Amino acid sequence: MAVVKKVADGEIVVDEIQTEVLRLHVVGTTPLIMNRLAEKARHELLLPSGRKTTADRASSLKHDPVAEFRASPYLMADDDAPTLLAQMASAFKGAAMTASLDLPGTRKAQIGRLLWVRDRLVGIHGVPEIFCAITRSADINKTPDVRTRAILPTWAATIIVEFAVPLLNARSVVDLFAAAGKLSGIGDWRPEKGKGDYGQFMLVDPDNAVFREIVRSGGRSAQQAAMDSPFAHDSETEELLQWFETEVQLRGKIRRVA
Repeated sequence: MAVVKKVADGEIVVDEIQTEVLRLHVVGTTPLIMNRLAEKARHELLLPSGRKTTADRASSLKHDPVAEFRASPYLMADDDAPTLLAQMASAFKGAAMTASLDLPGTRKAQIGRLLWVRDRLVGIHGVPEIFCAITRSADINKTPDVRTRAILPTWAATIIVEFAVPLLNARSVVDLFAAAGKLSGIGDWRPEKGKGDYGQFMLVDPDNAVFREIVRSGGRSAQQAAMDSPFAHDSETEELLQWFETEVQLRGKIRRVA
């Protein structure tokens, strides 16, 4: 465990830092867009395939929306976990660190050192839907593209936060995460990025009626069913998917992403 060093009577004294743990329950106030790095992008980072030939591009798909939808969330590998979908614990910690920039008396780097969100993944309750949206690429021309991800219109989670005392206290940690839910958010198009307002959340009691209903209806089995047979989030997504499936059949494309 981390220590603090000080000088007392010419000797170095090492004091053990004490920690406390809080269990925080959150309910999404805006939809959550899952933002795991696309599988195609991860494969290219690991083993670049090089330039595609014209024949390769003509015979295969640039996108496979359903496959991209299923690849967009983090998944809990344990079949006994209460949820299938998950978010990186670092997303919640990062939200708290970013929120500290706008709060008096706190520093982002200091918050990063003094609190931790336990576990690598945090289970997310809620039923996912398939969401297609026009985005801009990061190239110099800001080339438009279509990105498909899982979106949870309603969602909830429980995070376990450990923090150093007395440098932080329970009240300050609760206030920090309350601010993080409003100012930072998690997932894609969150307020932290400047333009979106997705992924916002609020802290609630564990017996909150909304929290309990999302946990009850948005668990692992409901999520698996939604991943197997996705439902379009909005009319634009539904129209794009219908057009896509028709064109794939007409053009005789191979379901292999280029």
